[in-house]
Amino acid sequence: MPAVTRFPLSVQWPHYLRAVVDISFPAYHIRVAPGCAHGPSGLPHPLGSAGTIHIVTAFNPGGHHSTAPSNLRAQHELLHVIDRCGLQWWPAVGGDGAGTHAEISVAISGMSDAQARAIGRTFGQDAVFAWTPTSWRLLACTDTAHDVTVPGWHATTLASASHP
Repeated sequence: MPAVTRFPLSVQWPHYLRAVVDISFPAYHIRVAPGCAHGPSGLPHPLGSAGTIHIVTAFNPGGHHSTAPSNLRAQHELLHVIDRCGLQWWPAVGGDGAGTHAEISVAISGMSDAQARAIGRTFGQDAVFAWTPTSWRLLACTDTAHDVTVPGWHATTLASASHP
């Protein structure tokens, strides 16, 4: 039986578990957060009953703060990679719910978890998010041993594009 390699978790991992993501769809803006809502959110998953939206960023590789120009260059390259793959995407911003930390991200449909991990790994990310109709998942880019699935999610409509 092959050995399973477990990479050490980033010190940022607890923050990733509590992160929220704002996504700007053409007709509306939403905030998605892990866990079941305290009451009905009233918002269905944008892809209906099937499909996953992965949230990826190129900001702050390895969980270390980079300069704004470096982050923006990396994010621009991420968008080129996604466009070359012919994937549908929407602008997103991930961060903490209080708004003290935010990273420009992208919400992508049409790729597998393995593809999302590979793109995240290419850009030095510890993890990517996977949002399905039934769950919110944190996927480690280095292995699957640290993946976390949160049953349920809740989404709220934002008045306009916002930052977590």
